[in-house]
Amino acid sequence: MGFRTDIEIARDAKKKPIMEIGAKLGIPAEHLLPYGHDKAKVGQDFIRSIADRPDGKLILVTAINPTPAGEGKTTTTVGLGDGLNRIGKKAVICIREASLGPNFGMKGGAAGGGMSQVVPMEEMNLHFTGDFHAITSAHNLLSAMIDNHIYWGNELAIDERRIVWRRVMDMNDRALRDMVVNLGGVANGFPRQTGFDITVASEVMAILCLSNDLEDLQKRLGDIVVAYTREKKPIYARDIKADGAMTVLLKDAMQPNLVQTLENNPAFVHGGPFANIAHGCNSVIATKTALKLGDYVVTEAGFGADLGAEKFFDIKCRKAGLKPAAAVIVATVRAMKMNGGVAKADLGAENVDAVKKGCPNLGRHISNVKSFGVPVVVAINHFHSDTDAEIEAVKAYVTAQGSEAVLCKHWAQGSAGVEDLANTVVRMAESGSSSFAPLYPDDMPLFQKIETVAKRIYHADEVLADKSVRDQLKAWEAAGYGHLPVCMAKTQYSFTTDPNVRGAPTGHSVPVREVRLSAGAGFIVVICGEIMTMPGLPRVPSAEVIRLNDAGQVEGLF
Repeated sequence: MGFRTDIEIARDAKKKPIMEIGAKLGIPAEHLLPYGHDKAKVGQDFIRSIADRPDGKLILVTAINPTPAGEGKTTTTVGLGDGLNRIGKKAVICIREASLGPNFGMKGGAAGGGMSQVVPMEEMNLHFTGDFHAITSAHNLLSAMIDNHIYWGNELAIDERRIVWRRVMDMNDRALRDMVVNLGGVANGFPRQTGFDITVASEVMAILCLSNDLEDLQKRLGDIVVAYTREKKPIYARDIKADGAMTVLLKDAMQPNLVQTLENNPAFVHGGPFANIAHGCNSVIATKTALKLGDYVVTEAGFGADLGAEKFFDIKCRKAGLKPAAAVIVATVRAMKMNGGVAKADLGAENVDAVKKGCPNLGRHISNVKSFGVPVVVAINHFHSDTDAEIEAVKAYVTAQGSEAVLCKHWAQGSAGVEDLANTVVRMAESGSSSFAPLYPDDMPLFQKIETVAKRIYHADEVLADKSVRDQLKAWEAAGYGHLPVCMAKTQYSFTTDPNVRGAPTGHSVPVREVRLSAGAGFIVVICGEIMTMPGLPRVPSAEVIRLNDAGQVEGLF
């Protein structure tokens, strides 16, 4: 008998009306803006009304470097949230929205899996409540207004060679990475080179996810640096007079989305920056709202802990004043074997030696997260092919690292399979042992911040950067941006910038190709190696098999 697919399980969900889910959190119906019967946005007035409540405890779920074997970080986030509710804690889940790009590319969905999912799964992985469309529209409105300003006389004296604001779309399309716009003669404007990024890499996405309210949102949008004059004077979005209209487009998108798990527990799904090219966390407003409503908030950060967790700690927590009580690192026996050199086709066979050989990748993540002063537990996400000897090998390794590993069966059993992890997280969080601090201080020079992340998190020997990159960082420091954190854009598959290098490598270099100022979001993007801010589709994209069946249901999304 085969396993049911995620989408089959999701379709069998016994969902409750979203007003009932809101009532569990004490949100009055009049403060919920429903999108159908199973999802709603939470109103800004209600969010302001609970600002003085004490915060619950914040739990971060992160993972080892992703492998084709699968890790299940979102599945574990959802499972842990259900598990905490099962043992009597009032817990809320906070995750990101899914981008259409990877859904139609190679990843599939981003709502968990098995018996630990957030629903409505299909809507969440497609257009959901339209937040990404609003972000895309606001971003491209600014792009259009820049070119329009130049067309009608360029009163601000923008140097067309120094326009740094690109366009975005929520789809993988390598053909748009570099292009020329305004072709076709005088009526169409002045030709110039530009390109597209994917929407999840947009500074507008980052701004929405880091803003506390609409006023903060508009200020940050106005702070976006879009271009420079010939004298290298910055031109801001507010100079173009775009910030007000952009805020209008983002007014509803700014409100957190409330949905539910398969076990009818509340989940906020809001915002969606990638962690390999952006800061990888759900919105601050959703997290802060959840902390006012629950005893525990379980959130995740994208990809492995070297990217998502580092940015969660150094960017999101730093800027929002958050203090995580504990962290969970998700790992699988299968991924340990793959890090140990086993091919994907051979992962089903027992290989304890390969598990042991692959564990240093997990050990590196454990020590990295601990370096932020946050206590760590490892969640072994169970697969049916795992053997007792392999599981014990992982547990023994983690024990030797001074942490604890807990076997979790939430994919198959839901909250019943994750009670041990839930109890362990509660024990850690309530012990008060967290002494969280970011990796580097605000006043550290920008290039030194880059080196600190590269050396302490990636365990690199050096950072390679051209004089132009170093000079640009110094210029930003002179302009008053030296206090900003750095957001490393790097492959998620390795501690190095080479996606093929697994394990826990040392002795490598981190080449910095480009740096970008995100003045509105409040960080410096550092583009390393060959990472692209506009991904391409794989040879056989998921889009080829996604369709509607005879019953009008979506097939191929998972």
